Amino acid sequence: MKKVLIFNCAFAFFLFLFAFLSFAQENLLLDDFEAAVSGGWEGTVDFGAGNGSSVEVAASSEIKNTGNQSIKVTYDAQPDGYIYVAKGFNLDAVNAAWLVKPEDIGWIRYGAISFYIYGSNSKVKVAVDLKDNGGEMWRFLVEDDFSGWKQIICPFNNFFARDDWQPNDAERNAELDFPIRSFQFEPRPDAQAKSGILYFDTVELTQP
Repeated sequence: MKKVLIFNCAFAFFLFLFAFLSFAQENLLLDDFEAAVSGGWEGTVDFGAGNGSSVEVAASSEIKNTGNQSIKVTYDAQPDGYIYVAKGFNLDAVNAAWLVKPEDIGWIRYGAISFYIYGSNSKVKVAVDLKDNGGEMWRFLVEDDFSGWKQIICPFNNFFARDDWQPNDAERNAELDFPIRSFQFEPRPDAQAKSGILYFDTVELTQP
Protein backbone atom coordinates (compact mmCIF):
# COMPACT_ATOMS: atom_id res chain seq x y z
CA MET A 1 0.00 0.00 0.00
CA LYS A 2 2.84 2.32 0.90
CA LYS A 3 4.56 1.61 -2.45
CA VAL A 4 1.35 2.41 -4.31
CA LEU A 5 1.03 5.72 -2.47
CA ILE A 6 4.64 6.66 -3.28
CA PHE A 7 4.11 5.70 -6.91
CA ASN A 8 0.93 7.79 -7.15
CA CYS A 9 2.65 10.80 -5.57
CA ALA A 10 5.61 10.51 -7.91
CA PHE A 11 3.30 10.10 -10.91
CA ALA A 12 1.30 13.18 -9.89
CA PHE A 13 4.52 15.17 -9.49
CA PHE A 14 5.75 14.24 -12.96
CA LEU A 15 2.37 15.12 -14.44
CA PHE A 16 2.57 18.54 -12.78
CA LEU A 17 6.15 19.02 -13.98
CA PHE A 18 5.21 18.05 -17.53
CA ALA A 19 2.26 20.45 -17.54
CA PHE A 20 4.44 23.26 -16.16
CA LEU A 21 7.17 22.73 -18.72
CA SER A 22 4.59 22.50 -21.50
CA PHE A 23 3.06 25.82 -20.48
CA ALA A 24 6.37 27.55 -19.87
CA GLN A 25 7.88 29.03 -22.98
CA GLU A 26 11.13 30.62 -23.94
CA ASN A 27 11.15 34.26 -24.97
CA LEU A 28 9.58 34.91 -28.35
CA LEU A 29 11.60 37.18 -30.63
CA LEU A 30 9.47 39.87 -32.28
CA ASP A 31 12.23 41.84 -33.97
CA ASP A 32 16.04 41.98 -33.89
CA PHE A 33 16.41 44.81 -36.46
CA GLU A 34 18.62 42.68 -38.71
CA ALA A 35 16.85 43.76 -41.92
CA ALA A 36 17.87 46.82 -43.89
CA VAL A 37 16.53 49.95 -42.19
CA SER A 38 14.50 52.32 -44.35
CA GLY A 39 11.60 54.73 -43.95
CA GLY A 40 8.68 55.88 -46.06
CA TRP A 41 5.70 53.96 -47.40
CA GLU A 42 7.79 50.93 -48.41
CA GLY A 43 10.05 51.22 -45.38
CA THR A 44 11.03 48.56 -42.86
CA VAL A 45 10.56 50.96 -39.94
CA ASP A 46 7.63 53.36 -39.49
CA PHE A 47 9.12 56.54 -38.05
CA GLY A 48 8.52 60.26 -38.05
CA ALA A 49 8.30 63.44 -35.98
CA GLY A 50 6.42 66.71 -35.89
CA ASN A 51 5.75 70.04 -34.16
CA GLY A 52 9.42 70.95 -34.09
CA SER A 53 10.85 67.57 -33.15
CA SER A 54 12.95 65.51 -35.55
CA VAL A 55 14.24 61.94 -35.79
CA GLU A 56 16.60 59.94 -37.98
CA VAL A 57 16.68 56.15 -37.95
CA ALA A 58 19.50 53.97 -39.27
CA ALA A 59 21.18 50.63 -38.72
CA SER A 60 24.27 50.43 -36.52
CA SER A 61 26.79 47.62 -36.90
CA GLU A 62 29.17 49.16 -34.36
CA ILE A 63 26.88 49.25 -31.31
CA LYS A 64 24.68 46.13 -31.18
CA ASN A 65 23.33 43.67 -28.66
CA THR A 66 22.84 40.59 -30.82
CA GLY A 67 23.28 39.71 -34.47
CA ASN A 68 24.91 42.06 -36.96
CA GLN A 69 23.22 45.34 -36.11
CA SER A 70 20.88 47.35 -33.92
CA ILE A 71 18.64 50.28 -34.73
CA LYS A 72 20.09 53.75 -34.14
CA VAL A 73 17.70 56.60 -33.29
CA THR A 74 19.06 60.16 -33.51
CA TYR A 75 16.49 62.51 -32.03
CA ASP A 76 15.73 66.11 -31.17
CA ALA A 77 12.64 66.17 -28.96
CA GLN A 78 10.94 69.54 -28.47
CA PRO A 79 8.42 70.21 -25.66
CA ASP A 80 5.43 70.50 -28.05
CA GLY A 81 6.65 67.92 -30.52
CA TYR A 82 6.31 64.20 -31.00
CA ILE A 83 8.45 61.33 -32.26
CA TYR A 84 7.65 57.73 -33.12
CA VAL A 85 9.76 54.76 -34.20
CA ALA A 86 7.44 51.82 -34.75
CA LYS A 87 7.49 48.18 -35.86
CA GLY A 88 4.56 45.85 -36.32
CA PHE A 89 1.34 45.61 -38.30
CA ASN A 90 -1.30 48.07 -39.54
CA LEU A 91 1.36 50.77 -39.87
CA ASP A 92 1.99 53.23 -42.70
CA ALA A 93 5.28 51.49 -43.55
CA VAL A 94 4.17 48.30 -45.28
CA ASN A 95 7.40 46.38 -44.64
CA ALA A 96 7.68 47.16 -40.92
CA ALA A 97 6.22 43.81 -39.84
CA TRP A 98 7.60 41.74 -36.97
CA LEU A 99 9.22 38.35 -37.53
CA VAL A 100 5.97 36.68 -36.41
CA LYS A 101 2.32 37.60 -37.01
CA PRO A 102 0.27 38.72 -33.96
CA GLU A 103 -2.45 36.13 -34.60
CA ASP A 104 0.14 33.32 -34.56
CA ILE A 105 1.31 34.19 -31.04
CA GLY A 106 0.00 32.44 -27.93
CA TRP A 107 -0.30 35.68 -25.96
CA ILE A 108 -1.51 33.94 -22.82
CA ARG A 109 1.97 32.48 -22.43
CA TYR A 110 3.59 35.89 -21.98
CA GLY A 111 3.22 38.67 -19.46
CA ALA A 112 5.62 41.30 -20.75
CA ILE A 113 7.46 42.76 -23.70
CA SER A 114 11.21 43.33 -23.37
CA PHE A 115 13.92 45.06 -25.37
CA TYR A 116 17.54 46.08 -25.06
CA ILE A 117 18.53 49.72 -25.04
CA TYR A 118 22.02 51.19 -25.10
CA GLY A 119 22.01 53.98 -22.57
CA SER A 120 24.29 56.98 -22.18
CA ASN A 121 22.98 58.20 -18.81
CA SER A 122 21.28 61.09 -20.62
CA LYS A 123 18.29 61.10 -18.21
CA VAL A 124 15.91 61.24 -21.16
CA LYS A 125 12.63 59.40 -20.68
CA VAL A 126 11.64 56.96 -23.40
CA ALA A 127 7.99 56.12 -23.94
CA VAL A 128 7.33 52.54 -25.02
CA ASP A 129 3.93 52.41 -26.71
CA LEU A 130 1.83 49.41 -27.71
CA LYS A 131 -1.09 49.52 -30.11
CA ASP A 132 -3.64 46.89 -29.10
CA ASN A 133 -6.11 44.97 -31.23
CA GLY A 134 -8.65 47.79 -31.01
CA GLY A 135 -6.13 50.45 -32.03
CA GLU A 136 -5.84 51.90 -28.52
CA MET A 137 -2.38 53.15 -27.52
CA TRP A 138 -0.78 52.04 -24.25
CA ARG A 139 2.36 53.48 -22.64
CA PHE A 140 5.26 52.43 -20.40
CA LEU A 141 8.00 54.90 -19.41
CA VAL A 142 11.72 54.16 -19.13
CA GLU A 143 14.54 56.53 -18.09
CA ASP A 144 18.01 56.45 -19.59
CA ASP A 145 19.86 56.52 -16.26
CA PHE A 146 22.52 53.92 -17.08
CA SER A 147 25.37 53.31 -19.51
CA GLY A 148 25.72 50.47 -22.02
CA TRP A 149 23.28 47.76 -22.95
CA LYS A 150 20.43 46.99 -20.56
CA GLN A 151 17.38 44.76 -20.93
CA ILE A 152 14.14 46.52 -20.07
CA ILE A 153 11.18 44.29 -19.17
CA CYS A 154 7.77 45.98 -19.46
CA PRO A 155 4.96 43.95 -17.83
CA PHE A 156 1.69 44.30 -19.71
CA ASN A 157 -0.18 45.15 -16.50
CA ASN A 158 2.09 48.17 -15.96
CA PHE A 159 1.10 49.86 -19.24
CA PHE A 160 -1.47 52.65 -19.07
CA ALA A 161 -3.79 53.98 -21.76
CA ARG A 162 -2.45 57.20 -23.25
CA ASP A 163 -4.55 60.22 -22.30
CA ASP A 164 -2.66 62.75 -24.45
CA TRP A 165 -3.47 61.20 -27.83
CA GLN A 166 -5.31 58.27 -29.35
CA PRO A 167 -6.00 57.38 -33.02
CA ASN A 168 -9.40 58.58 -34.21
CA ASP A 169 -10.53 55.03 -34.94
CA ALA A 170 -9.23 53.54 -31.66
CA GLU A 171 -11.59 51.47 -29.53
CA ARG A 172 -11.07 53.29 -26.25
CA ASN A 173 -12.28 50.69 -23.80
CA ALA A 174 -9.43 51.07 -21.27
CA GLU A 175 -8.54 47.39 -21.73
CA LEU A 176 -5.34 46.09 -23.30
CA ASP A 177 -6.86 43.96 -26.05
CA PHE A 178 -4.78 41.15 -27.53
CA PRO A 179 -3.27 40.50 -29.97
CA ILE A 180 -1.03 43.55 -29.81
CA ARG A 181 -0.38 44.96 -33.28
CA SER A 182 2.72 47.13 -32.94
CA PHE A 183 5.23 48.71 -30.59
CA GLN A 184 6.97 52.06 -30.84
CA PHE A 185 9.66 54.09 -29.06
CA GLU A 186 9.51 57.83 -28.39
CA PRO A 187 12.22 59.87 -26.64
CA ARG A 188 10.34 62.40 -24.51
CA PRO A 189 11.33 66.07 -24.04
CA ASP A 190 9.51 66.63 -20.71
CA ALA A 191 9.72 70.36 -19.84
CA GLN A 192 12.77 71.08 -21.99
CA ALA A 193 14.20 69.95 -25.29
CA LYS A 194 16.19 66.72 -25.34
CA SER A 195 18.51 65.53 -28.09
CA GLY A 196 20.86 62.61 -28.48
CA ILE A 197 21.23 59.07 -29.80
CA LEU A 198 19.64 55.85 -28.57
CA TYR A 199 20.16 52.29 -29.77
CA PHE A 200 17.53 49.54 -29.56
CA ASP A 201 17.80 45.80 -30.16
CA THR A 202 16.25 42.38 -29.50
CA VAL A 203 12.53 42.98 -28.83
CA GLU A 204 10.89 39.90 -27.31
CA LEU A 205 7.83 38.64 -25.52
CA THR A 206 8.73 37.27 -22.12
CA GLN A 207 7.60 36.89 -18.52
CA PRO A 208 7.80 39.75 -15.97
